[in-house]
Amino acid sequence: MTPQQDSPYQPPAQADADSHHPHEMTFERRRIHLSAHHRGADVTAWGSLLLHLPHAVFSLVVVFLVSLLFEGLEPFVVGGWLLSGVLVFHKPTESVIARRFLHLRRPTNEERQRLEPVWREVTARAGVDEHGYVLWIEESDELNAMAAAGHIVGVTRYATESIPSGHLAAVLAHELGHHVGGHSWASLLGYWYSLPGRVTATLLRRALKPALRCSLSSVAGALLFLAALCALATVALRSLHGLPLLLLGVPYLLAAVGRRSELRADRHAAGLGFAPMLAEVLSTTGPTEAGKAPRAAFTSRPGSARRSQAGGFAGLLATHPDPHTRLHHLQPYLDRT
Repeated sequence: MTPQQDSPYQPPAQADADSHHPHEMTFERRRIHLSAHHRGADVTAWGSLLLHLPHAVFSLVVVFLVSLLFEGLEPFVVGGWLLSGVLVFHKPTESVIARRFLHLRRPTNEERQRLEPVWREVTARAGVDEHGYVLWIEESDELNAMAAAGHIVGVTRYATESIPSGHLAAVLAHELGHHVGGHSWASLLGYWYSLPGRVTATLLRRALKPALRCSLSSVAGALLFLAALCALATVALRSLHGLPLLLLGVPYLLAAVGRRSELRADRHAAGLGFAPMLAEVLSTTGPTEAGKAPRAAFTSRPGSARRSQAGGFAGLLATHPDPHTRLHHLQPYLDRT
């Protein structure tokens, strides 16, 4: 998303000089001027959906085959599965996703008092209705946050307790950027429609493992298995015009799209005036406690920072850019301050 340049909001005054951190902010209630369009789908959102399409087609075949077990109900089974994607935007269903799958909880009263003024300021600058999203908490001692489904914005307990309000605002603005750009719903929608195919592929791999062990127990069996595998690959490549080879690159393309979406979310936060705060979050680690390692810089999910720093093909599968790259893309906004 292109950052808004004509926001009616000016950055609020920073706290007094005796504040313990220069990025601690004070927030005041203001008139909110809502934008005409609160969210959309940028090129990375559409790219994510497009790259999930082959898995979705495989899933459709699986669902169709399963529907044959219900004679006379095939259209209802397939149609019901196709329409099930709207649940991504159904708030009660999102609550189940947040609690059961993302392991989030509702904020306590104290956490709500800390979060709501910051969230109000972020959404006001963006021209977005603050009540259009639901704030959640992840029980974690790491600095992390997430945007999921159509309305979920989650931050860790550590983020609500231990970082300046300006840093918290930058993190929330980043996650709002994922929602405004359509990254969150596109990612979950792509995952949902590819799920039957992924489950089927996993079950097939597990079923074939015993046969593979038996075939590899002898030289003749190994050669027979290799010949059958080559024949199957040849038939698949010829009949599908090389499409299986393209599927091998999908994980790398999805990771590249994920990295681009992170940079766009950073740009959204920077465009709202949080570039210095976000840069400091990305370039520093949290305070070290006795007997514990320093906390990692902000990423959207645990482990992303480690993968982004990996080399070779492992680095190509990283869903987040490394902090240096993110800071480089923030530099134009920092030069304006």
